[in-house]
Amino acid sequence: MTMHKSAKRLMSSLLFTSAAIAILPHAAFALDGQDLLKKINAAYAPSGVVINASGVDVNGDTVVLKDANFTPEDSKDKTPVPVGNVTLTGVAAMDDGSYEIDRVDFQPINITSEKSAITATDLYLSGVTVPGKTGTNDLSSMLFYEKAHSGPIAIKEGGKELVSISEIEATSAIEDDGASLSFDAAVNGLKLDLSSVEDPNSKETIDALGLSNLDGKMTMKGSWELQSGTIDVEEYALDFKNVGKLDISFSLSGYTMDLMKQLQEAAAASKVNSADPQAQQAAGIATLGLLQQMSFLSADIRFEDAGLTARALEYAGKKQSVSAKDMGQMVKAMTPLMLAQAKLGALQNSVSAAVNAYIDNPKSFTITAEPENPVPFPMIIGAAMGAPETLPKVLGVTVTSND
Repeated sequence: MTMHKSAKRLMSSLLFTSAAIAILPHAAFALDGQDLLKKINAAYAPSGVVINASGVDVNGDTVVLKDANFTPEDSKDKTPVPVGNVTLTGVAAMDDGSYEIDRVDFQPINITSEKSAITATDLYLSGVTVPGKTGTNDLSSMLFYEKAHSGPIAIKEGGKELVSISEIEATSAIEDDGASLSFDAAVNGLKLDLSSVEDPNSKETIDALGLSNLDGKMTMKGSWELQSGTIDVEEYALDFKNVGKLDISFSLSGYTMDLMKQLQEAAAASKVNSADPQAQQAAGIATLGLLQQMSFLSADIRFEDAGLTARALEYAGKKQSVSAKDMGQMVKAMTPLMLAQAKLGALQNSVSAAVNAYIDNPKSFTITAEPENPVPFPMIIGAAMGAPETLPKVLGVTVTSND
């Protein structure tokens, strides 16, 4: 049988179209904006916040949440926080019911009252994954973003800028095996104006220590391994010019997905019964019980001086009618007496030596806790309540300076 030419062309077109449809991603079909919003809220549920929108517009792979607001459902004050239109671009629906979003853009924030104002611009998330299901104990059940960004932020009071930030950027990444998560964040151009503090004593101290106008940054870096629940915060630092850098790092184990959810549920229950003292006490006991699953691995607190110590000695000396140098000698003399009351044992001598070296030449001061083996939280709590003088030995504490 001979097929007519027009029929052949029609058949070829049908075959081509069928093949094209077969290889097109699901995003080529109409997105279900309401389903996307529902799943975003399901992922947000542990935080007690619900995202509402007056409408959900879908145009190709772009979804717009119209007149959106965030409502704290588990708080006494359920006043919605308006955020305007939220635009989600590059949205794709996956086979497992999840959604991948290239970018989520928020409108600039401009909140004003009679005397204060808060502004923020260039707010967005990128590389967002909205889970299809939230009941599993792995990272696929969490709302995830590769990058969160904010441009300039300013807080003003009475027309005067009290806090400003040039940029905030946070990134996170899930390892290929899905077993761990790494994260880092930076708050750049952080400026604080404390010159308007009204309390005379506080203002005197702030001025004397050179803290009236602070200029610096905050950085953080760490990771989370799911199976052992190990959280390793390698850096959590505040660094201000002409003041110093405070850097904290720590490592804990036992903070698994299951424990995280239990703690979130306990916190939510505590908020619901916030007016009931007995319920609050029960919630506190329950939280302590949950924390027994965790262990302490290590911690490090380090301060690198950039001028604050000299000003502190000068100010304290002025209060005692002595010079900064004499004040330093007084601190060195008082340290052993104060430590003796704490019953620190062998640690007392190393602390005294570290303080003496730091006062003579203030560069850095470091407190490190690194036990030979992980220390369960119940053991730490027991030592703190029953024999606090044993804590340094339990945690493997050492103190050094200028290293």
